[in-house]
Amino acid sequence: MKLIAIETSTEACSAALLIDNEVVESYRLAPRQHTELILPMLDELLAQAELARSQLDAVAFGRGPGAFTGVRIATGVAQGIAFALDIPVAPVSTLAALAHGAWRERGDNLIASAIDARMEELYWGCYQIEGSGLAILRGEELVCTPQRVTLPPGAGWFGAGSGWGPYGVTLQAQLGASLSGYQAERFPHAYDIALLGATLWQAGQAVSADAALPVYLRDQVVQKKAPD
Repeated sequence: MKLIAIETSTEACSAALLIDNEVVESYRLAPRQHTELILPMLDELLAQAELARSQLDAVAFGRGPGAFTGVRIATGVAQGIAFALDIPVAPVSTLAALAHGAWRERGDNLIASAIDARMEELYWGCYQIEGSGLAILRGEELVCTPQRVTLPPGAGWFGAGSGWGPYGVTLQAQLGASLSGYQAERFPHAYDIALLGATLWQAGQAVSADAALPVYLRDQVVQKKAPD
């Protein structure tokens, strides 16, 4: 299959091209430059592969949670390409992509993903990575204060993502011995969006362009806030 992937939900901006399970990525840490960068990144990857957009089978994107503007950019670009080419879209959780990237680079298979949500809150999701590389959500994705997060049962959870920067000490105190460590300087990558998106496409779970919607979590604050 041939799939392009877009990730602009955090300070990092990245695009990836997957061709038959081989992935190449363009990545830059470039706050507030996503609009200018993402389309040239995609065009460069396609040109390097000597691939026309019309040859694509699907497009994947980081559907959030993350920065509102960044999530909207990824959603709009993915929808535009999918509408133009009449191809399906695979919306991928940015928290799942964050977990998948930590597993891919470090080998940890229990990942607590946290993205700084500002306003003294974070986006939180706990994932178990199966041997095939599939990221399985344990519990729910939430927006909450760091004092209210929990981990699923078991030890050896590794923290990944920007939410661990300002709140790492608080999170360590909250989670205790279940936490093996954390890495705050980590962002979601289009590389992982591509791999997870391809899995969704192969499983028949891709959607039409008009059904490819962002997930902000704060829109669902009543349902998704962590319980007291």
